[in-house]
This record gives sequence, C-alpha cells and structure tokens, in this order.
Amino acid sequence: PDLQQLQANPFIAEVLPAIRMILSENQVKVTRFINNSLVAPYYADKASYEKISSPFIPDQIVYCKAKSLFLEISGTDTAEKIIDSFKSALDQFNKKYNYLPKIIILQGTGVVIADESSHSTDIDADVFEDFLKIRFYSDNFGGPKFLNEREIAFIDNWEVENYRRKVSTGKNGRGRVENKIAVITGAAQGFGAGIAENLFNEGANIVIADLNETTGKAFESKLNGNKKKNKALFVKTDVSNPESVQNLLFETIKEFGGLDIFISNAGILRAGGLDVMDPKTFEIMTKVNYIGYFICAKYASHVLELQSKYKKDYFTDIIQINSKSGLKGSNKNFAYAGGKFGGIGLTQSFAMELMPFKIKVNSVCPGNFLDGPLWSDPEKGLFVQYLKAGKVPGAKTVEDVRRFYENQVPAKRGCTIKDVMKAVFYIIDQEYETGQAVPVTGGQIMLS
Repeated sequence: PDLQQLQANPFIAEVLPAIRMILSENQVKVTRFINNSLVAPYYADKASYEKISSPFIPDQIVYCKAKSLFLEISGTDTAEKIIDSFKSALDQFNKKYNYLPKIIILQGTGVVIADESSHSTDIDADVFEDFLKIRFYSDNFGGPKFLNEREIAFIDNWEVENYRRKVSTGKNGRGRVENKIAVITGAAQGFGAGIAENLFNEGANIVIADLNETTGKAFESKLNGNKKKNKALFVKTDVSNPESVQNLLFETIKEFGGLDIFISNAGILRAGGLDVMDPKTFEIMTKVNYIGYFICAKYASHVLELQSKYKKDYFTDIIQINSKSGLKGSNKNFAYAGGKFGGIGLTQSFAMELMPFKIKVNSVCPGNFLDGPLWSDPEKGLFVQYLKAGKVPGAKTVEDVRRFYENQVPAKRGCTIKDVMKAVFYIIDQEYETGQAVPVTGGQIMLS
C-alpha cells in the first residue's frame, strides 16, 4: 500500500510524555509516535485491532514483543483520563504477559513505540510496519496465519532477546546524557551547534531548533551520519513566536516522546550606543533575547511538569546560555546586556517556581567566544561592529579589537565550547543547585 503520513492529534502532546515516564522503570525510555495510512485501518476500534493482535512473523516477536497493547479512547476522553486508562491497562498487560509492551495502539489516534534508544524505536517501527504490510496483502492469499503459542514461546526466549538488544542498541558505550532528549535553540551553528554536538556525542537525542533551515538540516544529517543509537532532528523555530515554540515541543514529543533538557541558546546581538541604537533594533533584541527565553521556558516547563507527575524522582533541566554581559554592564552594548541581566532574573524566578517539580533552571554565562561566528563573521561579527562603533579606543583593525578583548581575560584567551560544556554537564549532573548564573569567563568576571 502507498504510505501517507497522517496528521497527529494535538492531544498527544499531553499524553506521550506521561506514557514515556510510566514505561520508564529502571531506565528512561524513548518513544516514537507514528500515524500513517498503513496503521490507520487497525486502530479504529477493538475489532480492527484484533486483525493485528497476534504475530505471524518471527521478527515481530524478536523486536516488538509477541503482544501489543490496545488502549481504548473515546472522543470525549480528557488527556488525564487517557493516562489513567493507560496505567490501568498497562498493569493488566504486565500481569498477564510479565513484560512491558513496546507497541501501544491508541484508538483512533496512532501508534506509540517504546524502547531503550531512538535507534531501537526506529528498528521496531520498521519491523512493525513490515508486519502490517504483510498483513495487508495476506487477505489476498487465504488470510493471515498467526503463530501459535508454542511457536511464540520458542522464538521469544532470552537468547533471541539478548541478540535483539545487541543488534538494535548498537555498540556504543553509555554517555553522560545517554537517552536523554535535549532541545537546543539557535543550534544550527556557533555555540548552539557546539553544545548540540557535545550532547549528541554523549548519547543524547538532539533537537536542533533554528531559523536557518539549510544549515540546520545539514547539521542534522552530519550528526545522524555518525550511525549512533541516538538521533538528531531539525525543527525550524522562531523563539520569539509562541506558536513556533509550541510546534517545536510538539515535534519533539512526536519523535522522542518527551523532553529532559531544554537549552535556550538562541540570541542576537547588535552593538551600539544611545546615540545610534534605534528603538526598533532594541525591541527586536529584547524580543529574541529576553522574551524568547520566557516563551521557551513557558512551554518547555509544561512538558517537564507533566513528566514529573508520573516519575517524581526524575530531575530535568532548563538551561539558559546567558553571557558575561548578564553579570556586568557592557559599554555601547546595553540592549544585549539588558536582555541578559533580565534573563538571570527570569532564571532565578523560574527556579523557585519549578524546583518542586524537580526542574532545575540555571544560566551559563560564557565569556567571549572569539572564534565563533558571532565575533568573527567578516561582515556582521562583533569585531567589525565594535571597530565601527568605536567601542575600543585607538583600535584601527579587527586584530586590534581581538587583542583588546583577549587582554581583559586573566586566562588571556577567549571562551571555548569545551569550557562551556563543563558547566553544562555540571548543571545536568547535579541535583541540588538551581537558580544559578554560572560564570565561564576565564576570570574576567569574578563573583562577589
């Protein structure tokens, strides 16, 4: 049959993060939602589901387990009622079969696939869809012949399961953020891309949120080309637009099932003193750097709070990539510094509100990333902007501006991605500190 993707019901954004946490007993799972013309004929009602309720290919048992769970949903059910129904159905399923399902059919909605990694869910989805294709064509060849209980028991033994695990989870060791789901805004290049790549290399599933579609998709392909068991996903996003950020979270939930780390990194910088800064530029910078952080935290925290309700001992993170300019005023750069100062105020306030849900909220305040595009771009970089704005007295070249900023740092160099990642990993690893603005400035800013 021709495979067509079907629209996902918006209510899954309220349901899937809860399902993911409920299924995550000793290890946090990754889930994936699929809804297409192949699965649609079998989720309409219980009678439709019965046509695929038993396996008739060995791979289905090996990768997807012998039995799936069908969750009955009516058109008037609230998300909370659906979740309660799932908990009850899961308990009955587990008592009957002594394992958790990997395939959950949501009536009238779609299919949730749950496993130990994104790579595993992809394999499970491929096997399950192959099974559905065979089921579709079997009616033309005398109907399906399901495997009997003896055949299922022979296939579904621990040796096969052990083999499946080796194949589907890959050969990678466990990273520091293994299996976590991380969204990074402004991640197509610069600091954001560096943070995303480091988290990806440590086992996280990465969502690259950026307005630059060409660069973002190329970066997605680069990361996924590493053939790891985790995955990168690009979602075009404008952090200053609430609908765009809501879509970002929706796409994240469809692909991975929830969220563990949200890094608000997207920002813009236009230097200039009071005599040259126009109100429109000031407004745009405030909208992206300050209001954008609020919008991201608002919608990310909703997902994280929902997960906390169903796994109370699980800590998650909202991290703002701030700046040393959020700790000390910046000459002829007040629009940027003001937004960053305000960002720390938001971080402290969010932290007090969200810690009861085990959501830590912290800022990282890097020094100058002198080798990144923000500074080094030959046309719009800060070296060029500061030279034109006369921010560095006596500077005649871009090199003069660079030396000026290097000499302000006791470490005599700019900040690097490696420096920032040590702070990011510290924030994620620990479960006690929240509301902090962590400086990474080489000693240029010393807290008192």
